[in-house]
Amino acid sequence: MAKSSLRVLVIDDEPDIRELLELTLIKMGLDVATAASVGAAKLSLNSQPFDLALTDMRLPDGEGIEVVRHIAEQGLDVPIAVITAYGNTDNAVLAMKAGAFDYLQKPVSLAQLRSLVKSVLRVDNGKAEAAVRLDGESPAIQEALRLIGKLARSQAAVYLSGESGTGKEQAARMIHEHSARAERPFIPVNCGAIPETLMESEFFGYRKGAFTGADNDRDGFFQQANGGTLFLDEVADLPLAMQVKLLRAIQEKKVRRLGNAQEEAVDVRIICATHKDLAARVDAGNFRQDLYYRLNVLPLRMPPLRELREDLPRYIASLLERFSPDEKPRLAPAALKALLEYNYPGNFRELENILERAVALANDARIELRDLQLLPSDHGGHGDGEAPTCADGEALQDFLDRVEREAILKALESTRFNRTQAAKMLGVTFRSMRYRMERLGIK
Repeated sequence: MAKSSLRVLVIDDEPDIRELLELTLIKMGLDVATAASVGAAKLSLNSQPFDLALTDMRLPDGEGIEVVRHIAEQGLDVPIAVITAYGNTDNAVLAMKAGAFDYLQKPVSLAQLRSLVKSVLRVDNGKAEAAVRLDGESPAIQEALRLIGKLARSQAAVYLSGESGTGKEQAARMIHEHSARAERPFIPVNCGAIPETLMESEFFGYRKGAFTGADNDRDGFFQQANGGTLFLDEVADLPLAMQVKLLRAIQEKKVRRLGNAQEEAVDVRIICATHKDLAARVDAGNFRQDLYYRLNVLPLRMPPLRELREDLPRYIASLLERFSPDEKPRLAPAALKALLEYNYPGNFRELENILERAVALANDARIELRDLQLLPSDHGGHGDGEAPTCADGEALQDFLDRVEREAILKALESTRFNRTQAAKMLGVTFRSMRYRMERLGIK
């Protein structure tokens, strides 16, 4: 297999973690080297170029911060992130002061790892394909990019709307990366994946002893994002009680940790996103109007993939190159025709899933129509079918639940009831998917 032009060095002394990180990065089309100690890491860095390094903080012959300092002292052009124990941010802060650009907490979230890696490689090298969905010649994507540039120059709250899989988080990252806050943290939060009982501690942090199991002080999302950007994905899923607390934090620019009598000032720019109609949720009494106006200062709608059809060929080509960099698969005429005509209810994320699966199923690097596994009901149209409508006498929440249930069942059917893949297609976490299925009575 040919190697990618992007190389990552993974430094960890635990074989299981090292292998997990290595496999995750290889699946992203990256070339990966590993080291189990500070000494081995220094040898690798001195002998070959890398585009990114990830290091554990605790190694057999020293601390990961030594690797960070080595890169700085040698003048190596290698961005490095550190992996630190859960709740132990002191070492991470020291590492960032020494030159690390970010940190991940154990147990490492693979979604956060992929997001971090894609962001860094896109910004620092301009060679990764992570941002392909926010590129193109279509008028709709060009207008979105124009607005992203304008929004980046502001400090006001941004509200990103659009269907699942349209690149709302990528747009949020671009706004952050082109803003005056680019050197500070970008903290993404999936509001639909946090249990309601943990929301306050996750957002605002806690003091040691605040509750059973609080063995150390811990920063919340607001403290982690201080000076930077807090991205609230699926903000419509916030419960009303948490909406009140979030509104106060935004208005006062202060937060109070659990177990702490004093408030602390925070400087955070808020970018939020949801695929739901937030105004309709306000009308239904499920979302506070005052919070809605606080969040919806600068709106930006991300266009669905069906509005970017002239860019589909280039998207398909880029993704095929990413998923099979050694031997670009060939598309049978029927497969190409189907891809160009498909409706893509899951948008760009669904296109990624379709092509990644097709590459794995293809024989002799030739993708046939059957390898795409498209749903016949969604094939052959341009998305001009009738939108779901609220039946006479149907309560709005019942209508929203019905639409959500249909979308989940459709995703489950298209993935042969693989809940993990269905969640990925819908743009939600597995935990959120499980919660939604239980709430809607889907077995």
